[in-house]
Amino acid sequence: MFLRSGMVSLRRLPHAVKALREKSDAANGQISSVQALASVVAATVGLGNIAGVAIALVMGGPGAIFWMWVSAIVGMSTKFHEGVLAIMYKGRGSDGKPQGGPMYIIENGLGRRWRPLAVFFAVAGMFGTLCIMNANQLTEAFMSVFTTPEGVASSTALSAIGSAISLDNQHVFRLLFGITIALVVSMVVLRGITRIARVASILVPFMVGIYFVMVLYIIVTNITEVPAVIQRIFSEAFNLRAGFGAFAGIAIIGARRAALVNDAGIGTASIMHGASRNDSPVREGLIAMLGPSIDSGLVCTLTAIALLLCGNIDVDGVKGLQVAMEAFAKGIPGGEYMLMAVVICFALSSMFSYSFYGTRCAAYLFGEHRAKYYTWAFIATLVIFAIIPLEAAVGLCDLFYALMAIPTMIALIALSGKVRAAVREHFNKK
Repeated sequence: MFLRSGMVSLRRLPHAVKALREKSDAANGQISSVQALASVVAATVGLGNIAGVAIALVMGGPGAIFWMWVSAIVGMSTKFHEGVLAIMYKGRGSDGKPQGGPMYIIENGLGRRWRPLAVFFAVAGMFGTLCIMNANQLTEAFMSVFTTPEGVASSTALSAIGSAISLDNQHVFRLLFGITIALVVSMVVLRGITRIARVASILVPFMVGIYFVMVLYIIVTNITEVPAVIQRIFSEAFNLRAGFGAFAGIAIIGARRAALVNDAGIGTASIMHGASRNDSPVREGLIAMLGPSIDSGLVCTLTAIALLLCGNIDVDGVKGLQVAMEAFAKGIPGGEYMLMAVVICFALSSMFSYSFYGTRCAAYLFGEHRAKYYTWAFIATLVIFAIIPLEAAVGLCDLFYALMAIPTMIALIALSGKVRAAVREHFNKK
């Protein structure tokens, strides 16, 4: 998509930044383009941007970060196509409200005979956007930082609850934490897309800003070592170890379900951007392509610099969040607690947006009046996934998430000519 778009992520980046400041008076939508971008970034900026980067460095060395930058550039081009087509082939739900996503792009752009492919995406999307990894890993991270096995085992309150429901103290703690997560998420997602977008537009700049300040502190206090870190990233970018680590860290382990960390080519971004009030497909595409530059570009780079300055990536086995926690604890007084707060924000923001993605898929299949049942089921799974061992479940979820990419990429490639024509018309007018 990078070459088919004429390297749009490089050539049109200034136009994308400028597009953020433009206003659209179109009423055919539910949220603004900027809110759509914030909601998409809220979904993609998650545990993968911290634990995934740490795993990539452990497996591939500093050179893996170079390939994350390449991934961001390619992903921006794919997101551009998704944004353009989301507006160009915007659909309507059974309630008459404008909606977007690969299912509408396929049905409206390729024709009704392609509807089975749209249904294929929607089915995979309902399962692929369940936050299995987020709920489970957030619980694990919280327990590792704020509790001790001895403290949990000896808790009288947990023992009392556990005896009543036949669970040990550790599973009771997980149950209570999972219920807490579900309650917080429900307060946002049950209000619909407007509440999700409003929270995301506040939470995303705040959490990325706090994270930037934390890494800036680490850079300033280790300023003499920064040139050596940058030199290592480029010097090790093309050796075999870096290439394998980049592939493993970005595509498999580093937020495995997040498809190269930024969801490019999966189709979820077009669901959110299709709900925007923008009436210009190319402008929406320009705004959409900024997403990978924030998550795969900025946030992953911040993580990598902090870990290379203060962390130990020469460890036995494959480790992620633990390496990051130790690095921030070394680089900042109380840094592990500050990082944990950021991790909580990252994980929750992902859950907000992913609930909307899954609900839109359910609404396409079963209608708006039945989609609410999916939302309640989504909230319930957060409690379940916080408790149970999830190796098999995560693998199944990853499979469905990968299946989402098949119809999405078929549609993007088949309609890429429409995108090129729209780009020529847009910039000729400019």
